[in-house]
Amino acid sequence: MGTEFRIALAGNPNTGKSTLFNALTGLRQHTGNWAGKTVTLAEGSVPFKEKTFHLIDLPGTYSLFSNSTDEEVARNYIVFEKPDVTLVVLDATSLERNFNLALQVLEMTKNVVICINLIDVAEEQGIHINERLLTNRLGVPVIKISARNKKGFPMLLDTIDRIVTGKIECQPVQMKYPQEIEEKINIIEPKVRELVGNHISSRWVSLRLLDGDEMLLNEITKRVVPEVV
Repeated sequence: MGTEFRIALAGNPNTGKSTLFNALTGLRQHTGNWAGKTVTLAEGSVPFKEKTFHLIDLPGTYSLFSNSTDEEVARNYIVFEKPDVTLVVLDATSLERNFNLALQVLEMTKNVVICINLIDVAEEQGIHINERLLTNRLGVPVIKISARNKKGFPMLLDTIDRIVTGKIECQPVQMKYPQEIEEKINIIEPKVRELVGNHISSRWVSLRLLDGDEMLLNEITKRVVPEVV
């Protein structure tokens, strides 16, 4: 087993994702640009239990449908670069709005931790969140944190550690769609699986193709098909 792991941070703008990144990495970080893009790339490291977690702060987005360069960068990193764990940062005071992105990530990759940030602000507003119930329903760990106060960090890092060492096995809930869509997925998915193998979720790719995502198809042709063939 290795000692270095890549951890991606995803989240809507203004959820405190970058605050979490800065609080965890401190001065152990650097910035640049994503290859061929003008989007800022921020990377940093966190030492933990004789391991090093390399954090990648993905651009803040409301979805991962590649309708913008930020969305394309974030989506492509999660899908094609395959980080060891993806942290999805949610605003505890706006969970309903934020969960759209979280559910998209759960369809794309398996090792996910849901970080509910700003929990101190939510509690001041009388909002109480049952993270155990959410964990059971989503099939992945849900951790309440306050990035600005560094509350919940030990549990968050320990959870990441337990995922990368195999002590926690994530089983993300599978979203169910209307029968008509599910029937089309069943038709398309076997053909998609032949194309992408185990490189990416064939169900997720099938959904994106049904939605007419030509940019994803081009990316798969460029990145995945040569390896499979």
